Amino acid sequence: MTDLIQIHNEHVTVGVSPLGAETQFLRDRQGRDWLWQGDPAWWSGRSPVLFPIVGAAPDDQIAIGDFTATMPKHGFARRAEFTLVETGETHCTFELTDNADTRAIYPFEFALRITHQIDGATLTVTAEVENRSDRAMPFGFGFHPAFTWPLPGATGAHEVQLNNQGEPPLFRINSDGLLMDAPLPSPFRDGRLTLDPTQYIDDAMLFPAGAGNGLTLSATGASLRFQWQGLPNFALWQKPGAPYICLEPWHGTAAIAGGGPALIDRPDTVILGAGQTANFAYAVTLSDK
Repeated sequence: MTDLIQIHNEHVTVGVSPLGAETQFLRDRQGRDWLWQGDPAWWSGRSPVLFPIVGAAPDDQIAIGDFTATMPKHGFARRAEFTLVETGETHCTFELTDNADTRAIYPFEFALRITHQIDGATLTVTAEVENRSDRAMPFGFGFHPAFTWPLPGATGAHEVQLNNQGEPPLFRINSDGLLMDAPLPSPFRDGRLTLDPTQYIDDAMLFPAGAGNGLTLSATGASLRFQWQGLPNFALWQKPGAPYICLEPWHGTAAIAGGGPALIDRPDTVILGAGQTANFAYAVTLSDK
């Protein structure tokens, strides 16, 4: 990609595309990729930004008051061209603002800014959503980074350890991608979960509450620390057997199965007042120890 923006320091190099302001690679000083490289045989995404909804809507329809429109799964930001507004050796910021196409399906004036910043072996990705409309703006937001499985240099089983040592209840989505409103037993024990591809035969594992705001993904020889801010929902996902694992913190989930299209009825929808901003972030720190 000729327009790929790269930032780097002595520990990591990061590439970011204007398309979706999506992280394209995260490489350590040895040149090893820690971020999934988007093989379309499995899944072409790498680290999409989800806005203004997370997950699916009933029949792909959303409603905001009397306004209705067709909205694709995970919203439109991941397929939108962002504008580079600032860049330096260790940071870059892209911005998406409303236009005729977005307003046709999401009737608000807004700005969405995505910043990538590196410090040592840590990449921090922040999002700022600004409501430029004169009325409250409902939306969902999420990050969807996919990391290589196995991690570079890692051997043996991979384990997730939640920082809060919690055992959050598990939820699933149905065949239409809608949230089934019935909790299942937690797969975590004292915050620990050994990853297994069979866990994703029924699609993603969703934890709408209780996962906290950080975890460690580790195996013999490598680990990463993953922390997030302002995002109460969490999911783990892969296509069963694929060589990646998605760590997904969200604010908002798919619509509830059997519910209607109203955006404000979706779980954990953000209601942002006129002229206000909301901020979300995640940070990932690489370690080969």
